[in-house]
Amino acid sequence: MLIGCIADDLTGATDLGVTLAREGLSVTQVNGVPEDALEIPAADAVVVALKSRTNPAEEAVAWSLAALAWLRKRGAERIYFKYCSTFDSTPRGNIGPVSEALLGALNADLAVATPAYPRNGRTVYLGHLFVGDVLLSESGMQNHPLTPMTDANLVRVLAAQAKGRVGLLPFADVEAGVEALRAGCAALRTAGHRHAILDATRDEHLVSAGEAFLDLALTTGGAGLGMGLARALARRGRVAPKDVQSLLPRLDGPGVVLSGSCSQATLGQIAAVRNRYPSFQLDPIKLAEGSAHLDAALGWARKQLGATPILIYASAPPESVSKSRDALGQQRAAELVEDAFRRIARALAQAGVRTFVVAGGETSGAVVEALGVRALAIGPEIAPGVPWTAAVGGVPYRLALKSGNFGGPDFFSRAFEVLP
Repeated sequence: MLIGCIADDLTGATDLGVTLAREGLSVTQVNGVPEDALEIPAADAVVVALKSRTNPAEEAVAWSLAALAWLRKRGAERIYFKYCSTFDSTPRGNIGPVSEALLGALNADLAVATPAYPRNGRTVYLGHLFVGDVLLSESGMQNHPLTPMTDANLVRVLAAQAKGRVGLLPFADVEAGVEALRAGCAALRTAGHRHAILDATRDEHLVSAGEAFLDLALTTGGAGLGMGLARALARRGRVAPKDVQSLLPRLDGPGVVLSGSCSQATLGQIAAVRNRYPSFQLDPIKLAEGSAHLDAALGWARKQLGATPILIYASAPPESVSKSRDALGQQRAAELVEDAFRRIARALAQAGVRTFVVAGGETSGAVVEALGVRALAIGPEIAPGVPWTAAVGGVPYRLALKSGNFGGPDFFSRAFEVLP
């Protein structure tokens, strides 16, 4: 195994997986902390998808260390810790605590970190994260219901979560190339830093970084740095390109879109298909009142299944999210929606649905759990960072698991168009 990866949510795992697959690696994704006895087909990269972004830091650390042990037992040559390209976590972590726990377990002294991926509109300059042309703290992420990001200075954000010192590998070093980056890492080690935020404003910067950091025991970041590492492996002759399209099974039957994300991108994607696909909106307040609302959704869905995909969504604009949060509490509202999507996914699978498009990390986790899918083969890319995947073993599901902010306005319709 060339790279063993630990992702802090399910859609982030598929984002990294499709990035590595696009660079020619074969990739398998495992959902949840793997049991020691779990066996999967051999692959160049294995991504363990946890649900640790919003959990207490202690749980995130314990799960990540368990995933690390499983990957190392299977011969992982290097470890990559994947988090969101918007660097979001709770104020206590998980990013800082997990990075330090992995450093300790690997007997490593420095972890380089960057969520940057210019291809997807994420750049870091002077340690500040930009989403498109605005600072992270002005991108809409400051209103995220679970992980609001009100500071774009990643050095400061990570320093608040980590015990070790956090430094910066600045734009000038990145521009200067591989040797300058290696020298920058050496200087940070000498100065006693345990973490380094990497500036990156072009994908070429990540290619240089991948070469410079390939032999580090631990690197961390979004999918972009994974791309750099994969290209470095290819230059060393370690990668043979694969045909990912052939991984997807050809299946008949209806397709379903399930969306729990409230990101601006997902709201736009829903608006683009709401009048084309039969649609049903879940209301957390109605879900809290009893089973009638969910029963109505399930009855409606069974009647609508056919050649046209159907859409069931709990996605809502900030004012509606605030209303639900004020009425129910943030945690209760989230739990109600996740449980509803679990029950909907299970019921639709029993009705014969085998093709699911899911928007939102928490929603994706709930759906995969409900379907009992333990591992996924990463297939062709629908949009940057979002692949079709095929369930490994068991029922032959096709799943597209999308992070809320990913994809263009036509994402949901395009997902079905690229199927074989």
